[in-house]
Amino acid sequence: MIPKRIHNYLYILSFFSLFLSCQKNDSLVEKKTKNNTEVERLITVAGSFTHKNTDSAFYYYNKAKLISTPSENAENYVRVLNKMANLQLGLGDYAGSETTITEAIPYLHNIKNPIHLWNTYTTLGSTYLFIGDFNNAFLFYNKALALETNQEKKLEAKNNIATVFREQKKYDEALQIFYTLLNRQEVIKNPIYYAETLDNIGLCYLKIKNPEALQYLNQGLKIRKEINDQLGTGISYLHLSEYYDKAQNSDIAQKNGIASYKIFTELQNVDNRLLALKLLIKNSSNNDLKKYSLLYVNLADSIFEARQKAKNQFARIKYDSKKEKEENLKLKTHKAENELKLERQKNRNAISYVVIALTLCLVLVLYFYLTSKANREKIEAAYNSETRISKKLHDELANDIYHTMAFAENKNLALAENRSQLLHNLDAIYSRTRDISKENCIITTNENYIVSLKEMISGFSTSKINLILNGLDTIPWNQIDRNKKITVYRVLQELLVNMRKYSEATLVGINFKKTDKNVVIHYTDNGKGIDTDKMIIKNGLHNVESRIVKIKGKVNFTSSINQGFKVTFKFPI
Repeated sequence: MIPKRIHNYLYILSFFSLFLSCQKNDSLVEKKTKNNTEVERLITVAGSFTHKNTDSAFYYYNKAKLISTPSENAENYVRVLNKMANLQLGLGDYAGSETTITEAIPYLHNIKNPIHLWNTYTTLGSTYLFIGDFNNAFLFYNKALALETNQEKKLEAKNNIATVFREQKKYDEALQIFYTLLNRQEVIKNPIYYAETLDNIGLCYLKIKNPEALQYLNQGLKIRKEINDQLGTGISYLHLSEYYDKAQNSDIAQKNGIASYKIFTELQNVDNRLLALKLLIKNSSNNDLKKYSLLYVNLADSIFEARQKAKNQFARIKYDSKKEKEENLKLKTHKAENELKLERQKNRNAISYVVIALTLCLVLVLYFYLTSKANREKIEAAYNSETRISKKLHDELANDIYHTMAFAENKNLALAENRSQLLHNLDAIYSRTRDISKENCIITTNENYIVSLKEMISGFSTSKINLILNGLDTIPWNQIDRNKKITVYRVLQELLVNMRKYSEATLVGINFKKTDKNVVIHYTDNGKGIDTDKMIIKNGLHNVESRIVKIKGKVNFTSSINQGFKVTFKFPI
C-alpha cells in the first residue's frame, strides 16, 4: 500500500518540477510569438507605403528584417528580403537588389510554403535578367517553374523563361514557349495574359523581321484597349512604333511613339518613357527632334539622379539600421546579464521549491506510513478481540456447559429442585452468551440508532437491577459522526457489563445532555464501588478512557469503596 502512494506523490513531485522547468520554455515561446507578431505588423506598415513612399516602405521592411530570426522563422525573413529586393529592382538598383535577395539563399531549405520560394527565385531571375546575366536568370526561372505551385505561377514562370530566350536573341525558342502559352485555356480566358502573349509573339517576329509581327501587335493592342489596360496599351504602342521605325514609316512610328509616351507619362513609368523618347527622336525632325531630345536628356538626368539618390538612401537606411542594431545589441547584452542574474535567482528559488516539495512528500509518506501502521494495529486489535471472545467462550461458557451436562447426567431430573437448578444453569449460560454477542455485534448508526441503543441498555435490566434513562431523545444523533455513535454505544455497554459483573448494583441512572458544542453523558450506579487508584488496571475501564480520547472527548471517574460508581464523559458534536 505504501509503495503505491509513494509512487503517486513522487509522480506529483516530478510533475511539479517539470512545471517549473517548463516556465522558461513558455517564456521563450511567448517571446517568439511577440517577435513574429511585431514582424507581421512592420510588414503591413511597409506595405502601406509601397506605392506612396518607397523610402518608408524600405525602412519598415528593413526593420522587420533586423528583428526576424531566420533560423526560427525563415518564411518571414525571406518574404521581407523579397519585398526589399523588388523595391530596389523597381528603382534600378540592380546591384543592391542582387545583394539583398542573395541573403535569402542560405535559408531557402527551411521554407515550406512554395509561394515564398517561387517569389525568391523569380526575384533572383529578374535581377539577373536586368543586369544581363542570362544564364543565372534562366537557372532561377526554371527553379521557379519546377515548384509545386498553382497554374498561374507556372504560366508566369514559362513567360519569364521565354523572355530570357528573347533577350538572348533565341527567338525560335522564345516563340515556341509563347505559342504554347497562347493555346492554353488559362491564357485564352485571361485577356491580360492573352494580350501580353500576342504582343510578345509580335515582338519576336519584329526582331526577326517577320511581317506577321504587325498582326500580333495590333491584335494585342486591340484587346488591351478593350479592357482598358493602360500599361499594356502603352507597351503595345511602343512596340508598334518600333515596328514602323524598322519599316521606315516615320509618321506612323512617331504617332505610336507619342501615344505610348503620353500613357507612360500619366503612369509615371520613366523607363518606358525613355524608350518612347528614343523612338520619337529617331522618327522626328526639326523642332520636334529638338524637343524630344531635350526631354530625353532631362529625363535621363533626373532618372539617374533619382536612382542614385534612392541607392544612397537604401544604403543609408541599411547602415543606420546596422548601427542601431549594434547599439541595441549592447543594450541587450547588458539586459541579458541582468536577466542571467534573475535567472540564477529563479533557479535558486526553484531548488528551494523542490526541497520544500520533497519535504512535503516525505511528510506525506510518513503520514501514510503511520496511517498504515494504525490500520495494522486495528487489524491486530480485531485479532485480539477475536482471541478474547474465543477465550471467553472457552473459559466461561465451555466450563459452564460442561458442568451443566455433568449435572444433567448425574442428577435425578425427576426431582423438581434438580430441574429448577438445571433451568437456572441454562439461563446463566444464555445470559453469558447474549452478553458476549452484544459486546461484539454490529452497531446500527442510521436513523434506528436510538432504538438500538435503548435495546442494548434495557437488556441489562433484570428483576434485581433497575435502569433509569433520561434525555436520550434530546440529542441530535443525526448530526453526530458515526464513529462517535459507536463509541457511545461501546462505552455504555462496557460500563453496564462491568456493573453487572462486579458492582452488585440495584439502581443505575444514565443521563444525556446537550450543551452548545458538546454532548455530556452521566452514568451513576449504587454498587459497591471501586478504588479509583486501581481502576485503570482492573475491570477493563481503561477501554472506556481510550475510546473517549479517540473521539477528542474527556472522561472523569468518581468512586470509592461501597459508595457507588460515577462516570461523566463528553465529546464535541
